[in-house]
Amino acid sequence: MNTMTLWHISPGEFAALAAAALLVGFSKTAVSGANTVSLAVFAAVLPARASTGVLLPLLIVGDVLAVATYRRHAHWPTLWRLFPAVAAGVVLGTLFLVWADDGVVRASIGATLLLMTGITLWRRRAAAQDEEPDAVVTRAGRAKARSYGVLGGFTTMVANAGGPVMSMYLLSAGFRKLGFLGTSAFFFLIVNVSKLPFSAGLGLIDGRSLLLDAALAVFVVPGAFLGKWAVKRINQLLFERLVIVATVVGGVQLLLP
Repeated sequence: MNTMTLWHISPGEFAALAAAALLVGFSKTAVSGANTVSLAVFAAVLPARASTGVLLPLLIVGDVLAVATYRRHAHWPTLWRLFPAVAAGVVLGTLFLVWADDGVVRASIGATLLLMTGITLWRRRAAAQDEEPDAVVTRAGRAKARSYGVLGGFTTMVANAGGPVMSMYLLSAGFRKLGFLGTSAFFFLIVNVSKLPFSAGLGLIDGRSLLLDAALAVFVVPGAFLGKWAVKRINQLLFERLVIVATVVGGVQLLLP
C-alpha cells in the first residue's frame, strides 16, 4: 500500500506530519514537552485514536537518540522512585482507553496539563529550589514522585502526553538542564517501549501505522541533532520557561475542539 494513501493522506498533510516528526526529535534533545504540539498535529491529520499508535514508535526513535546524547546525566534514584507509580498509571490509562472517546481523552489530558503547570508555578514561587534533585528521598518527595508518576503513566498511555507532566515534576524537583534531559530520556525510552504491547493490544499499532512510521522516522533524526545544537545555547532560565510555555500550549491545544 502506498504510504501517502494511508488514511487518504494528502502531500500537504504528510508535510505537516513530517514537520511534527522533526519536532519530536527536537523535543527529545532540547525542550521536553514541545512534542505536545506534534501530538496535536497528528491528531488533526489522522484519526485521533490511530494517531497515538503512529506517534509512539516515532517517540521511541527520539528516545533512543536522546539516551545516546544524555545517558551520562540520568538521575537513577528518581527513576526508580517513579517507575512503580508509572506502571500503575499505564494500566489505568489502558482501562480508560477501552471506553473513553476522543473528546473525553483530549479534554482530560489538556485540563490535567494546565493544572500541573499551575501547581508547579505556585510551588516554585512558594519555595526556593534545591541545586540537586535530592528531594526524592524525603517523605514529601516520595509522595510527589508517586502522584506525578501515576499521572505521567496515565497521560502517556492515553495520548502520548506524559512529557509535560514529567517536565513539571522534574522542574519542581530542582533538576538542572542536563540532569533534566538525561533523566527524562531514560524515563521515556523505558516507558514508551513498555507501552508497545498495550497499544498493539488496543489495535493502535498495526501494519499501516508502522509503514507510515517508516516514512516519518527519517525526520526525527535531524530534529534530534537540531535540539542537541540548540540546547547548548539555551541558559537554564530560558530552558525552564520554554518547557513551561510548551506545556501550556500543548494543554490549550488539547482543550480546543
